[in-house]
Formats: sequence, C-alpha cells, structure tokens
Amino acid sequence: MPQSIFEPVYKEIFPFWNEISEEDKKFICQNSHAVTYSKGKNIHDGNECSGVILVRSGSLRLYMMSDEGKDITLYRLHNGDMCMLSASCVLQTITFDVFIDAEEDSKCYVINGSAFAAISQCHPSIKIFALETAVSRFSDVMWVMQQILFMSMDKRLAIFLSDESARTGSDTITLTHEQIARYMGSAREVVSRMLKYFSNEGIVEVSRKGIKILDKKRLRKLAL
Repeated sequence: MPQSIFEPVYKEIFPFWNEISEEDKKFICQNSHAVTYSKGKNIHDGNECSGVILVRSGSLRLYMMSDEGKDITLYRLHNGDMCMLSASCVLQTITFDVFIDAEEDSKCYVINGSAFAAISQCHPSIKIFALETAVSRFSDVMWVMQQILFMSMDKRLAIFLSDESARTGSDTITLTHEQIARYMGSAREVVSRMLKYFSNEGIVEVSRKGIKILDKKRLRKLAL
C-alpha cells in the first residue's frame, strides 16, 4: 500500500508525526494496512496483539466477556476514533482480555502492533501518545461502570438516548431494543419495558422505524 495513502491521515491524527524522521514515517506506513470489516465480524478476540486500529468509517464495539458468555460494552468507536487496547504488545500493562466486533461494515487502517511497539521504544513521544490514548478510553470505561453500578435504569436509558441523538444528529434512534441492551449492559426485556414507560409518558415514540424522541427537555431532565 503506497505511503501516500496513509501519511496525510497520520499527519493529521498523530501529534508526534512531524517529530520523527522520514525513515520512521515510511516504516509506520509500510506496516499499515487498509482493511474492510463486514458487519458482525470479530476483529479482536482476547489479548492477542491485533495492532493499532483507526476507524475511517463504520462502527466498532469494544467489550469484555465473562466466563459465562455475558458481555459488557465498554465503548464504541466511530469515524476518526483510534483503539490502542487491541495492541497489547504496545501497552504491555494491559493484562485483561477485550473483544472488538464490527457493528456495521467498517473501513479501518491497522498498524502492525509489533512494528508500532518497536518504533515507540525509540520515540518517547509515541509511547506517551499511546498511553494517553488508552487512558482517555479508561475514562469512558469508568463512566460505563458508574452507570451500571450506581444509576437507575431510567436515568441510564435517558443518557444513552440523549448521547446517541447528539452523536447522530437525529431525533430518531434506529437501534433495536436488543442492540441498546447490549450497549448498556442490560437485558432486552428491561430496555423494552423502560421504553414502553417513556412512550406512555410521551417522551419517546417507539415504532418499527426506531425510537423517536418527542420531549428532549424531559429526557434531559431524566438524564441529570
């Protein structure tokens, strides 16, 4: 894959790009691949070093799974987002298993993990960037845990619907009840019951087309 394909993107997202040599830039680009993952594809299974993943389009879901097969969504990755937790050879202090699935057809750039790890050993600025990227995601993980452990279901659902509406720029959430439950770490029946309550209260309208937010003010109030 020509260096010219990756370099404009890396120059934009990597704060260290202008600090490293042309040879190092070429090395990173040579160890990069453009990959398209089909919807439902498992991208990262456990703690192997799959590499550094940059999402160009689509959506990925990162989650943890119990021995009984129950999973909890930690966060989702969208256009422009980067995942370092898939590169355990770069961040060797990560000792827990994470899984990543493509939630929809997704185009990504993947930098070989061992290559990125090797070059980060030569440049502290790259190592710092990798650590800061991972730490920023841990804030998202702690927010998820805080919601699951300490918040009521109506508040959690209100937060989710508000955040999803803001992310997509639409008042209609086109996710199924099962998808919402998976993202929230809950059961589909619980989500459906709470959506029915929201619907009876005139906050949302539930149909086959999705969940339409009717009363943003009340939804935001529930989310507080």
